Amino acid sequence: MKLKLAILGVAAAAALAVSPAAMAKPFKWSSSSDIPTLDIHSQNNALGNGVHAAIYESLVYYNSTTFKPEPLLASSWREISPTQVRFNLRAGVKFSDGSSLTADDVVFSINRAMSKTSNYQVYTQGIDRVVKVNDNTVDFIMKAPNPVLINQLTELRIMSKAWAEKNKSVDPKDIRTKDETFSHRNAMGTGPYMVKEWQPDQRLVLVKNPNYSGNIPTNVTEIIYTPIKADATRIAALLSGEVDFVLDPAPQDLPRLRSGASLKVIDGVESRTIFLGMDQFREELPGSNVKGKNPLKDLRVRKALYQAIDSDTLNRVTMRGLSQPTGTIVAPQVNGWTEEVHKRLPYDPEGAKRLLAEAGYPQGFEVDFACPNNRYINDEEICQAITAMWARAGVRAKLRTLPLVTYFPMIQRYEASIYMLGWGVPTYDSLYSLQSLVRTVGQGGDGNYNVGRYSNQRMDYIVDRVKAETDLPVRNRFLTEGLKLSNDTVSHIPLHNQIIPWAMKRNIDVVHRADNRIDWRLVKVN
Repeated sequence: MKLKLAILGVAAAAALAVSPAAMAKPFKWSSSSDIPTLDIHSQNNALGNGVHAAIYESLVYYNSTTFKPEPLLASSWREISPTQVRFNLRAGVKFSDGSSLTADDVVFSINRAMSKTSNYQVYTQGIDRVVKVNDNTVDFIMKAPNPVLINQLTELRIMSKAWAEKNKSVDPKDIRTKDETFSHRNAMGTGPYMVKEWQPDQRLVLVKNPNYSGNIPTNVTEIIYTPIKADATRIAALLSGEVDFVLDPAPQDLPRLRSGASLKVIDGVESRTIFLGMDQFREELPGSNVKGKNPLKDLRVRKALYQAIDSDTLNRVTMRGLSQPTGTIVAPQVNGWTEEVHKRLPYDPEGAKRLLAEAGYPQGFEVDFACPNNRYINDEEICQAITAMWARAGVRAKLRTLPLVTYFPMIQRYEASIYMLGWGVPTYDSLYSLQSLVRTVGQGGDGNYNVGRYSNQRMDYIVDRVKAETDLPVRNRFLTEGLKLSNDTVSHIPLHNQIIPWAMKRNIDVVHRADNRIDWRLVKVN
């Protein structure tokens, strides 16, 4: 009997020992493109930012239900003066290597985000410096009062100063070059997960961070991300059970997915606008048959390209209803948006031909046109449709499509004459868009995605005024004026705001977010 009890005791202990593994819940997901880097201050890319949030944390982050900023690495903050904000750090926070988070890491990380090779300076706009008060307290000293500082900080994640110094990653990877730093392929943060392996364009595996100090309800122990470019292959993986969740199902597949007994689809309007940018800087466009001048500098040409696009057909045929045609560069959730700036110029192909003739191009012209093929919903198909629409007006666009990881560095090297861009607004304030997209290229995030190098004196004044304006009604009027000026000068050609469906197995619980990213703290596998 004693032997039997002993054996039963060993068996029970063994059962307890394996129970955590038996309860392990992997979450396997996919979308059409890979993240561009693990470096949190290198390339400001929405997909990458969403993945980074599983590994690294920021001082504050949006609540996925209310979308109000709430404390994360910070426990609290208060305004010492209009240009000084003090943050107290949460006690007991550790990086995944067991080292403690201190004020030194915060000061280092914000400085790193402000560095020359960082693509995150738009989030540090207005910050003069960050000062350590003590090991658990930092002060943000502003150049002028900044009403959106807290929103900006949601995208500034914190890296270990000691880890970066040890691994020669003090500066972020420069996305314009092929040079790599250790932080490009490796990561070490305070978030709920840490990197087990990353094989670019193949597989990213995250596992639970044993030193995570937060208390989150997720039961997911392992996150496996597989980028699958082809729409059909991605959906086949979901149908077969190879993946649990698809971030970007193709519109044409949604009826089948919605009717599947083992699947579900949840929808939401994304705070992201898709538009086309144009090179308004070069004196002559590479690859164009127009020599000695740049047609895109002419407002009549830009307006013609705009009015030759049938946005209703794009919405109905190409997007299958998953778009909201718009006439501006921000979505309705963004401060500064109005119904007036949302209104599109009318579709007018004959008027487009007349404008081209008035500008001196009665036979049209040839132009380079670059688009991503795995970043936005039906991005390549949209560009193909637009190419055909422009051809009817006489503009012969030479379309080339590239994957995300090569497309964005290319356009940031100013190598595209016309290009597609989708712009989300993490701060939910139009300053973020105006500063990045239409402010003359300069320092501190000014024009960091103004890759057509548009420049307008009044626009620069508006952006600079808004950066420090504390009278909110006045500030909002300037934001709306900036959006209207962008429309009137056709700085870009707005297309639509995306409507985002997520497809998944029925046993998956997630909270849909307007920024099209998963809140890893709330994922559950039932």
